[in-house]
Amino acid sequence: MEGKKIQSLRSVKQRSIRIAATVFLLPAIFFLVVYIIYPIVESFITSTMAWNGMGRNRRFTGAANWVNLVKDVNFWKAFGNNVKIMFLSLLFQVPFAMVLATFLDVTEKRGTVFKVVWFLPYLISSVAIGVLFKYTLDANYGIIASVSKLFGGGGVDLLGNPRIALYTVIGVVCWQYIPFYMVLYLAAYGTIPVELYEAASIDGATRSQYFWRVSLPLLRPTVISGMTLSIIGSLKYFDLIFVMTGGGPGVSTELMATYMYKTSFVRYNMGYGATIASGMFILITLVALITIATLNRKTEI
Repeated sequence: MEGKKIQSLRSVKQRSIRIAATVFLLPAIFFLVVYIIYPIVESFITSTMAWNGMGRNRRFTGAANWVNLVKDVNFWKAFGNNVKIMFLSLLFQVPFAMVLATFLDVTEKRGTVFKVVWFLPYLISSVAIGVLFKYTLDANYGIIASVSKLFGGGGVDLLGNPRIALYTVIGVVCWQYIPFYMVLYLAAYGTIPVELYEAASIDGATRSQYFWRVSLPLLRPTVISGMTLSIIGSLKYFDLIFVMTGGGPGVSTELMATYMYKTSFVRYNMGYGATIASGMFILITLVALITIATLNRKTEI
């Protein structure tokens, strides 16, 4: 009898927990469906249509838009630019952020001023940074061009030169996002017990040995998370580059997101724009899954 009472109390408690969980999860599920799942499904549906984005006169075209996407040189050029941003962001953002985080961890309270100053770029909106650097790097009146003219040189057009425009923008992107990864790694440093450093010091380990043999292995999961965020963010980047160059000159800084925007809202080809967006979704998902699987496998090894 006593066992039945305990079992019934457990079932009542479990039922109340399930009800409470359902009540709290419903709003999140609602917003997830409305703002994420539904737009994705609608994009794939629209990708099979010929539609200018206005009215309901949508015409079904089957896989015609997808066939055009596969053959679209500009789309693959934009994807290639995204890949360049991805690799160069990993090459500069992760190591520089780790160096800054390590410096702040070593200096502790003495580095508070640096912590504030270095984090400032991430607090500024991407649009504001884009406008700032667009005028700073102007070929006629920008700071670099003015300094060049001061010493007898000509104008320096970093954003108007197709060969270096993308790399100039990547430099600005790294300047903005290095502080984010710096804080991410600094927070991870805070989870490492102080006793480990004390034990390493007693054993005669230098700061460099402690970093490579103790800190870095413990920071590995956070580094992998930062790399994954950098890869995904690089493949869907839009705002700063759109403000700075608009995808130009030519298509030298065109990205998948800027190409999608121009196709949908400038050329009013919403059907093909939805196809580009759906293609972006597929490519980003594949790259993210491959990256996570590869990095996790290396971690296990």
